[in-house]
Amino acid sequence: MDAQTIKERVALIESKRESLVRLLDRSDLGAVRIDVSQAIEEIDDLLEEFKRTFNS
Repeated sequence: MDAQTIKERVALIESKRESLVRLLDRSDLGAVRIDVSQAIEEIDDLLEEFKRTFNS
């Protein structure tokens, strides 16, 4: 997998993050709220690692 493909896939993941944040604002999530919150944290970790790797 080349660097451009990785960048495109990470950009797609980053665009989906906002959907999870909006979902987290819903009051009817119940126990799923924990999973959504964890997914956001993992995306943030991925984005941070990506930036360290490709922007250094």
